[in-house]
Amino acid sequence: MYYYKFRVTYDHVEDFVRDIEILASDHFESFHHILFESIGLVGNELASFYICDAKWNKKKEITLIDMHDDQDVEEPEYEDDDDYSAKSNIPKFIMKDSLLKDFITDPHQQIIYEYDFLDPYIFYIELLKAAPATEGVEYPRCTKKEKEMQLKIVHSKLLEDLAGLEIHEKGDLDDLDDLDDLDNSFDDDDFADFEQFDPSDKF
Repeated sequence: MYYYKFRVTYDHVEDFVRDIEILASDHFESFHHILFESIGLVGNELASFYICDAKWNKKKEITLIDMHDDQDVEEPEYEDDDDYSAKSNIPKFIMKDSLLKDFITDPHQQIIYEYDFLDPYIFYIELLKAAPATEGVEYPRCTKKEKEMQLKIVHSKLLEDLAGLEIHEKGDLDDLDDLDDLDNSFDDDDFADFEQFDPSDKF
């Protein structure tokens, strides 16, 4: 039994590093879990791994879940050089069904890890070495951790600010519904006396 040692970097934080050791026989879902735990991500967003060539061109996609229905759906047409078209045409696999050893074909295998498709975090992963597993060591594990994600700190501060706001329960807003009832409680007859009133009349 042997393990892989990967180095993870993130372009938006200088000197950001995570070194991950994981068994070659483990699956990509386990790799996904150790990554978001060691990086500091929440872990509740969709994610994908992309197996790349030496120039970081995406060759295979390994997704967290199968996002395609069994039914045949007509795909929109894209130009050959369209980035979405290139991404959608590569072979796709599911993390829980995909073992690392079946996808690592280069001694310096390069992988892109994309977390949260709506507001993506892009991490670059490179294989450092493959070596016999050490008896008694629990894999996967993070063996080196430098720098934290600055964006995560901003998001955490925002959550703290939101948590400090007073949230009103629905019952607190019931009185607002009464205003609509008040507006609808008058009809034309209710204003008849006002129309008959003459300011010149003396009391």
